[in-house]
Amino acid sequence: MRFSRRSLAALLLPAPALAQARPRVVVIGGGFGGASCARALHGHALDVTLVEPNATYTACPFSNAVIAGLRPMAAQRFGYGALRAQGIAVVQQAATGVDATARRVTLGDGTLLPYDRLVLSPGVSLRFDALPGYDEAAAEVLPHAWNAGAQTELLRRQLAAMPDGGTVVMAIPANPYRCPPGPYERASLIAHYLKTQKPRSKLIVLDAKDVFSKQRLFEAAWAALYPGLLEYVPLSMGGRVTGVKPEERSVVTDFGDHAGDVVNVIPPQRAGAIAEQAGAADRSGWCPIDPASFESRLVPGVHVIGDAAIAGAMPKSAFAANAQARVCAAAIAALLRDQPVQPPKLVNTCYSLVAPGYGISVAGVYQPANGLLSDVPGAGGTSPLDAPAAVREAEALYAEDWFGTITADAFG
Repeated sequence: MRFSRRSLAALLLPAPALAQARPRVVVIGGGFGGASCARALHGHALDVTLVEPNATYTACPFSNAVIAGLRPMAAQRFGYGALRAQGIAVVQQAATGVDATARRVTLGDGTLLPYDRLVLSPGVSLRFDALPGYDEAAAEVLPHAWNAGAQTELLRRQLAAMPDGGTVVMAIPANPYRCPPGPYERASLIAHYLKTQKPRSKLIVLDAKDVFSKQRLFEAAWAALYPGLLEYVPLSMGGRVTGVKPEERSVVTDFGDHAGDVVNVIPPQRAGAIAEQAGAADRSGWCPIDPASFESRLVPGVHVIGDAAIAGAMPKSAFAANAQARVCAAAIAALLRDQPVQPPKLVNTCYSLVAPGYGISVAGVYQPANGLLSDVPGAGGTSPLDAPAAVREAEALYAEDWFGTITADAFG
């Protein structure tokens, strides 16, 4: 649904023309961070506009279960009806520009949206320039499936079509990227699919690093559940992928090429494109922020949350984006009222499925320290390494409950 001309005209009226006009906040990006922030901002009696080109949001959490045939794609899709019903203006267009001096956003049709504060929650852009041979056309042959939707379904179809006895190759990038444990959950669930549906097949996991999130938990599970099926190759053993050959369905490493019947290439990433256009991304490709308010260190009046932000020790995850959204909304409300911003404490938990009914997790608590979000000493931790099956099953149920809770909080 497009925003009506009359409604857009109301947004564009200069502030003096509106009786007791409320401060205007524009949020770009309708994922977990943006949708959660828009709803939280509206609760602070602000005039909130969410800019998102898609009519529905397709969630990345649990999309690995879709790839493995354990979950329908429909369960990943969420609309914005609840936000509209709440009184949030939802503009179904792309934001194509930000003028931070004039404080206005340009939409795809040329419309200008003025703001008093702007929130960027653009997620990530895939760096198709980072791996020689890998571009958007190559991704139609060797899917990344790192943006949930058509790519998720493509990888699922390729696995289903692969003959028993085939080889699946996964390429995992160096840090940072969205959802640190996500590739290892994907490897686990693909291994489960092969074990139960195509047991003569093999999965080779090539990693551009030696250490990863929940490593001991994943490796213990792989040894118990998928011996001889899942081969993990870390950086020190030649796991870094340096190029791609789509025509051969293979990837290149310093130790040789790896070909597969199905090849899943997760490329390096950076902040979503609008963050760079707005001037909020630094040379790393990510956005430095004040850890108390999430205001950009580069562009006054602009806040960055979710995957695009440099959030110190806090990982890039849906849970983190939702937590940051609430803190950012409260900070914006305080700043617009010339009140002090309160130092926050934020929590993140990342659940991963290693198999149906087998969940593991890592949790952390974070607070501002030395200009970054830092771990709170003694808080958080991972699932016990030697936990019984009942604990693993309970964590899988917790993951389901968490997904239901966070999607309801973000999308209604």
